Amino acid sequence: MKIEDLWYGGHRLSWLFWLLAPLAGLYRLGVMARRLAFDRGWLASERLPVPVIVVGNLSVGGTGKTPLVLWLVDWLRAQGWQPGIILRGYAGQARDWPQVVTASSDPRQVGDEAVLLARKTDGPVVAGPDRVAAGRLLLARNPCDILVSDDGLQHYRLQRDVEILVIDGSRGFGNGFCLPAGPLREPRARARRIPLRVCTGGRCPGAEPLTLSAGDLVSLPAPGRTRPLSSLRGQRVTAVAGIGNPERFFALLRQAGLYVDARPYPDHHAYTAAEAAAWPPGPLIMTEKDAVKCLTFAGDNHWYLPVTAVPSEAFQHQLSQAISALSHG
Repeated sequence: MKIEDLWYGGHRLSWLFWLLAPLAGLYRLGVMARRLAFDRGWLASERLPVPVIVVGNLSVGGTGKTPLVLWLVDWLRAQGWQPGIILRGYAGQARDWPQVVTASSDPRQVGDEAVLLARKTDGPVVAGPDRVAAGRLLLARNPCDILVSDDGLQHYRLQRDVEILVIDGSRGFGNGFCLPAGPLREPRARARRIPLRVCTGGRCPGAEPLTLSAGDLVSLPAPGRTRPLSSLRGQRVTAVAGIGNPERFFALLRQAGLYVDARPYPDHHAYTAAEAAAWPPGPLIMTEKDAVKCLTFAGDNHWYLPVTAVPSEAFQHQLSQAISALSHG
């Protein structure tokens, strides 16, 4: 049994669940004790000199945070803010942190999501496990007046002004248990402390819908070349996805009328030229996050599918209210 089957398949009576359930109880107690320590000031948290918005989730794996962060940066700019982005730089192999990230940074060093954000926003991005240090470095080098943290909901050392919870509507909170018996990083009751909640790919009680809209396919070796996704309707394609929830990407392609040969990989997978050489000749479609790691060895019939977040008007109104009291420093 895969661990995801346990988390999302309802296999509560399996031997694996009962083996992991005591560990999940210990994990839950540890998480609650840590949160209490920060709430009471027993563990120190730090406030940066500008407001901080944290976009995160409670469950392990992808929920659509990064597309929402991209939308949020554009929205903040339209409101007159100068945003910067901080994030962990997950799977980055750099020896020293934090790292300033640019469009030309090596995703193997700073992480694929960091490079994607730098390329898509053309704005300041700093990656590092210590989000406080990352924020200080970004502010020291850029005239930003607000920071957006991609993930970091559980990084309580960084004080925040606004929290946004992203929930995967197709999987929800799984079996409702904390790691390792379930997918939750924190007890689901934590969601009630976050007034701004969005739901991708389904319906979630108390959360506003967040639509992920697919754009035109973009050629990896020639980014100026595009084609509509509908141009492949009725054709068989190879689909590659190394994200938290690959099935959501495959389902999107199927909904567009494509016959999909699905090739799921672990989240943040480090692709190699040898792997790419073994893929069928094409057409091959991957996510934009995967594409940043495959540019140097992509074939002529390799494409990526950009996805844009479209929040509801109700969420945008809630967000406007949440930051209306924040000054521009």
